[in-house]
Amino acid sequence: MRKLLTVTVLALLVSLSAAAQDFPKAEIFGGYQLTRLDGTTLNGWNAALTGNLNHWFGVTGDFSGAYTSQGGVDFRNYTYTFGPTIAARGNETFTPFAHALFGGSHASVGFTGLSASGNAFVMIFGGGVDAKFSPHLAFRVAQFDWMSFHANGGSSNNNFRYSAGIVIRP
Repeated sequence: MRKLLTVTVLALLVSLSAAAQDFPKAEIFGGYQLTRLDGTTLNGWNAALTGNLNHWFGVTGDFSGAYTSQGGVDFRNYTYTFGPTIAARGNETFTPFAHALFGGSHASVGFTGLSASGNAFVMIFGGGVDAKFSPHLAFRVAQFDWMSFHANGGSSNNNFRYSAGIVIRP
């Protein structure tokens, strides 16, 4: 009886450790972003860190910077958002995901030595798909996000972001 109990406990521990390896504990994303803010196109970078709590649920911190210059006016927009991410890990090669992120934005405008800046509350809803090409690397084929900015009693809801890049899964 004792041997059976020992074998059962060992089998349970081995199966739990194998199940724990079915998903990456963390994902680090870095890449390019194309952003449309109320009809203006900006280019920049997007970075995110996701801690996966199980095979389908994680918590993400997303950071980005987008820039444009038109007619001598320089515009910069930085976002810092956090929130839940869900992923469908049924397929080994492709991982679709969705997220709801909340946080802030800092925008600045400069023209001939004059500048102004402001902060806003940001909501980002979207998702995408990662394509795995090695055990610890994936390519974020596409991430599409709708962004809403709220500042000084007004809101800007006609905003879109596309991102693509490399995902590291340590």
